[in-house]
Amino acid sequence: MTSPAPVSSRLSPLWVRSRGVLLAVLLIVVAGITLAALQQGDESGELDPSSYDPRGSRALAALLAHDGIRVQPVDSLTALRERAGPDTTVLVTVPDRLTGEQQSALRSTAAEADARLVLVAPGSSSLTGLAPGTEARPPAERSAIAPACAFPAAQRAGTADVGGLRYSTDASGAERCYPSDGLPSLLRLPARAPATEGTSGVPETVLLGSSDILHNDRLDEHGNASLALQLLGSRPHLLWYLPSSPDASAAPEEPRGFLELVPDGWRWATLQLCFAAVLAAIWRGRRLGPVVSEDLPVVVRASETTEGQARLYHRADARDQAAALLRGASRARLAELAGVAATDADAPEVLLPALTPLLKGRTPGQDPASLLFGPAPTDDAGLVRLADQLDALEREVRTS
Repeated sequence: MTSPAPVSSRLSPLWVRSRGVLLAVLLIVVAGITLAALQQGDESGELDPSSYDPRGSRALAALLAHDGIRVQPVDSLTALRERAGPDTTVLVTVPDRLTGEQQSALRSTAAEADARLVLVAPGSSSLTGLAPGTEARPPAERSAIAPACAFPAAQRAGTADVGGLRYSTDASGAERCYPSDGLPSLLRLPARAPATEGTSGVPETVLLGSSDILHNDRLDEHGNASLALQLLGSRPHLLWYLPSSPDASAAPEEPRGFLELVPDGWRWATLQLCFAAVLAAIWRGRRLGPVVSEDLPVVVRASETTEGQARLYHRADARDQAAALLRGASRARLAELAGVAATDADAPEVLLPALTPLLKGRTPGQDPASLLFGPAPTDDAGLVRLADQLDALEREVRTS
């Protein structure tokens, strides 16, 4: 008796077949983690008042604090509601990250508190809720631009690095500054009272087309520092709002499904993994080639095959099928002996007249029509008699 093969020897072929797929999956996972880390590293600290990164805003926060402005970072609308007041400027660093409910809540909070709202590079998705009646236009090249407006903060700052998105509005009393091709990159919208009872008004809102004047590495160029200090330091209290993921403190939203909670990066990574799995399956899958005939490893006698089929018919009580097979085989052989075409072997009107001359001396009671085309036997004994009678009929035709 042979001992079973070791587990390691049984696993080695599996490892050889699957190591390519596992290596591809590992490379995809490592590449995804690396890209996610690089992207996160690029965005971390941007416009953060505590970040010394070139795109951070630590220098601006220090200048504001030196001028007596209380800079207070917030990361939720709940904290913003509690601290906003008429002496407050609310800076929203990435307004496009806010949902529609958050935009409405932020606008109503700033309007009720009579605070100034400063939005950094708001796009069309956030202007609908935060600055109704204003549209974002394609960005202009970021360069030093003269103010060309009567807004006091822009007049005192002079030339500044204000480019990026441009805006158009139908609001009356709007001040349009730093224009490029006729459209401003800095737009000041005056506060407006509620249009109807039960609706929120619009706070004083400043739209800034780009964030360059707030960055550490651009603050000392042109009039950037002056413009930033005047926009954010006109009131003694500055709420520096850094929206990130959807804020649970916003107005209630509809329940979201599982897929909506999965970050976009993970969805893309899952799609890549599925694509790689399909490619691996195509690569490693067995391809169907031409049919190849092979000799049977064991010769099976015809008698054994016949006996085995007979046992199956007997077990299933399939006397009708067995009788049909016996009669069909007999009719085919008799048709050949009588000179009838094989296609007419199952036609009684052709086969029986051809057999009649060969069966002139046949005894009554053994009608070939009932033997070859009659009903199926009702029991096993009748099936055996039918087989014997068919055999006798064939012998008689052969010897005639």
